[in-house]
Amino acid sequence: MKRKTELVFVLFFFSGMAGLIYESVWSHYVKLFLGHAAYAQTLVLVVFIGGLALGSWLCARAAERIRNPLRLYAFVEGAIGVMALVFHWTFVHAVEWGYTTLLPATCEPTSTFCAGQWLLSALLLAPQSILLGATFPLVSSAALRMSGQHPGHDIASLYFLNSLGGVMGVMASAFLLIPAVGLPGTLMAAGIANVLIAIVAYAIAKSAPVQPLVVARAPAVEDRWSERRVVAVLLVTAMLTGLSSFIYEIAWIRMLGLVLGASTRSFELMLASFILGLALGGLWIRSRVDAYTDTVRLLAFVQLAMGIFAVLTIPFYNAAFDFMAWMLSALTRGDSAFVLFNLTSTFISLVIMLPATFCAGMTLPLITYRLLRSPAGEKSLGTVYAVNTVGSILGVVVAVHLLMSHFGTARTLIVGAFIDVLLGVMLLVRRRQGGGRIVV
Repeated sequence: MKRKTELVFVLFFFSGMAGLIYESVWSHYVKLFLGHAAYAQTLVLVVFIGGLALGSWLCARAAERIRNPLRLYAFVEGAIGVMALVFHWTFVHAVEWGYTTLLPATCEPTSTFCAGQWLLSALLLAPQSILLGATFPLVSSAALRMSGQHPGHDIASLYFLNSLGGVMGVMASAFLLIPAVGLPGTLMAAGIANVLIAIVAYAIAKSAPVQPLVVARAPAVEDRWSERRVVAVLLVTAMLTGLSSFIYEIAWIRMLGLVLGASTRSFELMLASFILGLALGGLWIRSRVDAYTDTVRLLAFVQLAMGIFAVLTIPFYNAAFDFMAWMLSALTRGDSAFVLFNLTSTFISLVIMLPATFCAGMTLPLITYRLLRSPAGEKSLGTVYAVNTVGSILGVVVAVHLLMSHFGTARTLIVGAFIDVLLGVMLLVRRRQGGGRIVV
């Protein structure tokens, strides 16, 4: 059974890789219809994250009634793959209908915004996004039912492998697949990968456990802070840390766009650096989470550190201009210069993003592990993921439409850092009010 569990982990790595290929490729497709790269990136980000939230929330509601989550996961992966294989054909015909029928009926000729155009784009992406949101709770339930001795390790491993797969997906899409086989070919490659994942997962599911997941409960908390309040506070923390993380991402992308340039590849290097930090945080915590007797105390310190590291990126950002200017003056045109420029861009992105995102990568495994041991049980696998992604959507909206326009980049980062520091302080204060025993 252990070998089958490890194979499930490998499948989820490739699932994460395919998922980020979709996000990357969709931006190129939607840009062709909306006519603006920034609009396309915003729409894809919101629909993608919103779909993840809805899919994981639906799984959370049905978690305890799903007899064989691995079998359902196989069907979901298969459906994602089939949709990817027909996406190009669907997009071409949908856009043709949009130009000939929808846009003339719903858009003003002089308007710069057309709701019908945005809605059609969102509808093309939503089904796959929702299905992608169902993959994490399903594969987590399956892996824990197959090997539930170290649930914290398994949860963190899944976060790590899925995030690492996402990094590989972004890089493969930008630097390998799209240049080699174009957008339709890249989608075909990702779709075939999902279909293969589905076949292997279905084969494993034939011998997978069907009994509900049972995890040792945390010791009873004191009356001053009931288990129900523990669940509520940690879910709020999951949502707000998602909000702050995406405030950071939007601010960093705006900052680094000025340093690295606004090309598609620069954006994807920044995205890969952000996800890599999350992956490394999950990797670091996975061998430690089961041994901690006070997970929320550790979570509090992680939130504090994340806020501090985010603020410290401001002076590093100012130095990045000088470093990039020096590098550009030292390069001469050619293939080697292009490689060195991308390596320099990656280095700058990692210096800015890695410390805070490393901390962010520890938060969800810690929260999920603690709630898994609460009365919420198996439902928490989808619930935590859902509320965190809702927070991420709010972070995008707040950062783009409120903070960046009124406060600027540096103050936007400070607002995100304030949220994380406040969360850390709140968790420590709540812990003290509970007599120090509430979060074991």
